[in-house]
This record gives sequence, C-alpha cells and structure tokens, in this order.
Amino acid sequence: MTLVRDERPTEVPGAPPVAETLPAAPGAQEPPTRYAGPLGVVRKVADRVREDVDGAMERDPAAGSRLEIVLTSPGLHAIWAHRGIHELWKRPGGRLPARVLATAARAVTGVEIHPAARLGRRFFIDHGMGVVIGETAEVGDDVMLYHGVTLGGRSLAHVKRHPTVGNRVTIGAGARVLGPVLVGDDVQIGANSVVVKDVPAGAVATGIPAVVRFPKRDPANHWVDPAIYI
Repeated sequence: MTLVRDERPTEVPGAPPVAETLPAAPGAQEPPTRYAGPLGVVRKVADRVREDVDGAMERDPAAGSRLEIVLTSPGLHAIWAHRGIHELWKRPGGRLPARVLATAARAVTGVEIHPAARLGRRFFIDHGMGVVIGETAEVGDDVMLYHGVTLGGRSLAHVKRHPTVGNRVTIGAGARVLGPVLVGDDVQIGANSVVVKDVPAGAVATGIPAVVRFPKRDPANHWVDPAIYI
C-alpha cells in the first residue's frame, strides 16, 4: 500500500530522513491477469485472506494452526469485516449501512474501525480488544497493533486528522498515536506511549509524550512489543 503525506515530516538530527511517499511492500503487485474474469474477485479475496492468515501465524506465537486463527482471532475478524465495509462506504448511498455494519463489527470483535479508514495488506491486530482506528487514518502493509491502541484525532475539523502509519510498523499495547502525524516505515512504538509528532523511519518511540530514539534492535524479533526498549 502506497501512502502519500501532504504535510512536512519531522526531521530529527542524525536520524534517517522520513520519505514523503511510503513505498509499497515487496510483492504488492500481482499479475493483472490473475484477477481477470468472473472468478477474479473470488481469487483476490482468497489471496488476501491467505496472506492475512500467514501474517498472523508469523506474528502470534500462541497460534496453534491456521484454522484456529481463522476461527478465533478477533483482530482478523475485525479487519476482514472492515475490508467489506470499506468497499460499501465508497459506494453511493453506502455510508449509513457501512456505519451500521461497523458498529455491529465493533460489538462482536471489540475493535472499532471507521469505515473510511484505509488499511494495508497483511495487517494484524493481536488480541484486538479496545483498538480504535479513526476516519482519516491510513495504515501501510505488514503493520501490527497490540490491544488498546488508538489511532486518533486531535481536531474536530473535517480534515485529515488521524495518523498515517507506514509499512512494517509495530505499535505496542495501549499506545496512542494522535493527530495527522506520520509514522515512518519500520518504526516501533512502545506500550502506553503517546505520540503527537512525526516519527522518522526506523525509530523507536516510547514514553509520554513519546521520545524518539534509535537503539540497537534485534531484526529477528521485529514483532515483539516495543516496551522492551523502555
């Protein structure tokens, strides 16, 4: 998923620059012929479900099998519901039904995702309960949220007021990312942190308000809760 930010990024001395355009994840483009024909939509949905389940298996050590994930993961259920609801939201006359369905999905999963929010591929919400994703939020590919995360706004104006989250980002339990901030690729945000400013690519942000650092990280353990860096 390619995300474009229309506001300037925050520059941190000595930090890698934050790109204005966040690149799509590798393998994001499929051959156009694969989804052609009357069964194209079915194949596309099946591929998306398969890669969502594969991503969940990679990031959830408690998962015993793919069937278990499919049947018992409220985070995946919320994401799958949102994908259909988001398509309904974009259709003429679909906004009210989309809001009603989103409310039902929230009641079932404990995850609130506004129908207008844009979510990337292989997105995973672990545990799920208490996650809130606002209307103008944009989330890239291969992102993982723990329970209690809020991608919220700081304005009542009808403008871009929620975060833009890049690719391969991990956000720890209870963290709040507020306002139209840009969270760059490969960022980790610690549990219960409050982020109100842009976070450069590759950084770790922890604390209230969040402080940006560039500690040595274990690439083999990317999906661990970033609270370990506190």
